Amino acid sequence: ANCMRLLLHAAAYILHQQLRTEGLRYTALSQAQPSTVIAKLFKIAVQVRQYKNKIVLHLPSACPLKDSLWTLTERLRLATPARSLNSS
Repeated sequence: ANCMRLLLHAAAYILHQQLRTEGLRYTALSQAQPSTVIAKLFKIAVQVRQYKNKIVLHLPSACPLKDSLWTLTERLRLATPARSLNSS
C-alpha cells in the first residue's frame, strides 16, 4: 500500500512539473505551488457542453484566469506526443 501511494505521489509530481514547465510557461502560475495551481485552475465552475465532435467549456464572465486557461488549453492541444522507443 505504501509503495503504491509513493508511486501515485511521484506520478502526480511529474505531471505537475510538466504542466508548469510546458503548459504554464511565461504565465503568472509558472512558479506556483501545486495547491495554488489546483485552486486557481481546476476548481473553477464551468458549464460543459458536449457536441458530436467536440466539448466546449463555458467559463464565467468574471473568471480572472481566462487568459491563462486559454494559453494552457492551446499548448496542450498543440502538444505532440513523445516518440516511442520502438519506432524506426
